[in-house]
Amino acid sequence: MTESPLALDHPDGAAGGELRLPRPPGVIRRFWARHPRLADGLIAGIYGIPTVIGTLVGAVEYALPVWVTIAAVATAVAAAVGLLLFRRSHPSVVLALAWLSCLVSAPTGSIDVLAILITLYAMAVYSSSRAAWIAYGVSVVVGAAAAYLSTWLRDALVVDPFEFDALGSSIAFAVFMLIATLIGVTVGNRRRYLDALIARAHDLARERDQERQLAAAAERARIAREMHDIVSHGLTVMITLADGSAATAEHEPARAAEAMRRVADAGRDALSEMRRMLGVLNDASGQAATRAPQPDAAAIPGLVDGFREAGLPVRLTTSGAAITGTALQLAVYRIAQEGLTNVLRHADGAQQVEVLIDNRDDAVEITVEDDAVHPSTRMTGAGRGLEGLRERVALYGGTIEAGPRTGAGWRLHATLPTHPPDPREDR
Repeated sequence: MTESPLALDHPDGAAGGELRLPRPPGVIRRFWARHPRLADGLIAGIYGIPTVIGTLVGAVEYALPVWVTIAAVATAVAAAVGLLLFRRSHPSVVLALAWLSCLVSAPTGSIDVLAILITLYAMAVYSSSRAAWIAYGVSVVVGAAAAYLSTWLRDALVVDPFEFDALGSSIAFAVFMLIATLIGVTVGNRRRYLDALIARAHDLARERDQERQLAAAAERARIAREMHDIVSHGLTVMITLADGSAATAEHEPARAAEAMRRVADAGRDALSEMRRMLGVLNDASGQAATRAPQPDAAAIPGLVDGFREAGLPVRLTTSGAAITGTALQLAVYRIAQEGLTNVLRHADGAQQVEVLIDNRDDAVEITVEDDAVHPSTRMTGAGRGLEGLRERVALYGGTIEAGPRTGAGWRLHATLPTHPPDPREDR
């Protein structure tokens, strides 16, 4: 099992740029957390050096067979190396070496259970509580087997260094192992709990940053849609009026002058709408710009009058109750505006343009259609207007259709629910 980057060994991590994560209290604990290999080396030395020295002293004192001494020293060294290299990453490997060392040390009469105690603690901290309790059960059996093996060897006169009580030693081993396991489970559960809290903090910080990026992207898309609607409408009207003024300037200068005044008025209206749309932004001095309401359903008749003045034979028909909801009114206004702008731009020779707005109990239907004969390449623009309308309608969970009518003409039809779904429910 590898170290988690969210563990206490990494106390200075931060999520989301400014979130400070918990770290172990105390200078000494933080020092050992920053130097895990040094801690493992000290533990391996504290276990291995006294164990090897004790084994050699016992072998000399009690004249143990050479093979017993070599086996005991070899397993003690192997267990010490395991504690140094694998105590955190593979505690089960170290535990197997500790069991072997315990059994091999039985002939010496001084059974080695220290490595088992250290590894049971490591198993509980770096693996899991379940694995630690399973290891505890097996370790109790191994300790009892080593105790009874030592007694049997003494009775068989293989070695008789001192009197040994197998039952009492087995019980003592079990108690020591239980204490080590309980301490390890307590420390391990606390460690895993802190890791979970830190991981949750990372997740929340990432979600916060993602929400911020999504909100910024949505706002950029909204501003782009509004800018397109305003600029496209204003410039289309101005171009149409300017063309008409140029055509009549020589023969009807008064009419041409009136058309140019309308061009100026259309430009002022476009600038005014842009200022209203960007009113929530700050200017260079840091002061909030003057705010004004966005167009609503009540502004649609004025919108239609402006297109009539530009020479478009448009008729507005409304039915149903008044449209409520500021956002819904703005959406209806923008749909009608984009539909009429496309007609003015592309529908040369249209004799009749209809704008139908039907507000029912559950939805608002907006239809813009004309009777002009259009070539197959009517949509010569970049298509951003219709794409923006599709995005706007999608935000309300509505539908939109645009295409040629049967016979002649073009039809734009959109349906917006009066109670749009909450986008947070989908998320």
